Amino acid sequence: MATVAQKTSGGNNAYHNFHNDFIHIQDPNERRRLALAEVDKAPFGWYHVRAVVVAGVGFFTDSYDIFAVSLLTLMLGIVYYPGVGSMPTSSDTAIKLATSAGTVIGQLGFGSLADIVGRKRMYGLELIVIIFATLAQALASSSPSIDIIGVIIFWRVLMGVGIGGDYPLSSIITSEFATTKWRGAMMGAVFAMQGLGQLCAAFVMLFLTLGFKDSLETSSKPANCTGGCATAVDKMWRVLIGFGAVPGCIALYYRLTIPETPRYTFDVARDVEKAQDDVKAYINGKAEGTPDEVARATAIRDAAGAMTVPKASWADFLRHYSQLKNAKLLAGTALSWCFLDIAYYGVSLNNAVILQAIGYSTAGAHNTYEILYNTAVGNLIIVLAGAVPGYWVTVFTVDTVGRKPIQFMGFGILTILFVVMGFAYWHLTPNGLLAIFVLAQFFFNFGPNATTFIVPGECFPTRYRSTSHGISAASGKIGSIIGQGAIAPLRTRGAVSGNPNPWMDHVLEIYALFMLLGIFSTTLIPETKRKTLEELSGDDDYAASGNHPLVIPAESSGSVTHEPAGSDKRVADESA
Repeated sequence: MATVAQKTSGGNNAYHNFHNDFIHIQDPNERRRLALAEVDKAPFGWYHVRAVVVAGVGFFTDSYDIFAVSLLTLMLGIVYYPGVGSMPTSSDTAIKLATSAGTVIGQLGFGSLADIVGRKRMYGLELIVIIFATLAQALASSSPSIDIIGVIIFWRVLMGVGIGGDYPLSSIITSEFATTKWRGAMMGAVFAMQGLGQLCAAFVMLFLTLGFKDSLETSSKPANCTGGCATAVDKMWRVLIGFGAVPGCIALYYRLTIPETPRYTFDVARDVEKAQDDVKAYINGKAEGTPDEVARATAIRDAAGAMTVPKASWADFLRHYSQLKNAKLLAGTALSWCFLDIAYYGVSLNNAVILQAIGYSTAGAHNTYEILYNTAVGNLIIVLAGAVPGYWVTVFTVDTVGRKPIQFMGFGILTILFVVMGFAYWHLTPNGLLAIFVLAQFFFNFGPNATTFIVPGECFPTRYRSTSHGISAASGKIGSIIGQGAIAPLRTRGAVSGNPNPWMDHVLEIYALFMLLGIFSTTLIPETKRKTLEELSGDDDYAASGNHPLVIPAESSGSVTHEPAGSDKRVADESA
């Protein structure tokens, strides 16, 4: 005799938990299909908005910490290299690459662990790592035996591990809780928080500069910023970095109390009683479902042999990706992200020229205050001009235009823009270069920078979704390391007095080549617009067959009825 599961309790109002709607369904496969249809067809509500905010705060923090590094190295040079005013190029590059190196580790490590032990157990842990490393970094100092550069690099690598973990976790948790109709917009909104993080870093830098104006004006240039001026700059960089922990602390509670995603509980943990309760808990804003433990144990035992979705294992992982179509899909998401980030992170080398074009160059500054002020305002303008609008145009169009067309368009336009910048670099006026640069920033974000994050969170099967997203994201960060560490330095090849970057045009041409390659890698990815995750991953063969009768007991419906298993899925698709 089947044991009846009990209702659920507990939770928070950011992640809602679906209750026992299908408790009368004995077949675990049918119960899984109906519960997931409940998630897919749910009308867009405030719980979706709260889920986006909780996940997005992590990306806000990530972007803030990454973007602030250029301001950090500027101020560290003033404080710790008196008489020079700037740190050696090798130290500057090492600090900037440290975060990317840690990010690769975090993306691969947290990505695989989220598939092995579950999304819930890992979500929040990566934020704790970020908060701890951020605060430790803000309190770091040098000593006779330890150089400040080495300490900062250590903490930024650790912070990068946490940032890397946020990529696959926030992406797949958002996608697995999202309604099918607006899944792209929800994931895009999470990613768009990066733009707001960059904006916040520039604002914090601006306010700090204004706050310490009197102290900064006492020195004519960074090299002689000593005494009270150096103390002010030392306080500034610590506050700038430390502020990055504030939004993370706010979101930590909600991340630690989310329910496990129903898809993971069904397809990986095989816990059908828990999964159906978690669905209702998510919608009701509760932490997780609490089914009857006896019924739960019985259901887990029954599901072990009855579930048609393959069980995760190393053998199944190798079997899955030994199939050409699956290998091509992973190659498409990974290569597209890699090609994008080579240029996306390398293009920042143009910032000095752009700031000069818009009148915020540090070359004509009369004191340290003007240098820091112009740097902050210049970065603020660049972010507002191209990056932030591009992110949000993607949010509002990705579910109507589609992911693949936006990625194709972005790579195509970026190829043209980089070709123009590269081959006409020495003939463009500063204003012309500014216009092209702003357009490039816009089409990075209304283009592959957003879609390379969204698609890997949708197109892989649940049991390997986080691992595959982590592999794709790590490929991107490897690309950023190549762009910053190997290609960008080529601009100084053959440098002479008066022309420090003679190879700049060729570097931009190299970036154009990688944008062209991105067009070809995009052909390997599918269009995921308004398709369920099960349709995309091929894990819904059972539901698609439509040959299993759904029996609804008389006590729950008033009579016994039979209908094809696929009918509810069609209803869900139509409502989506």
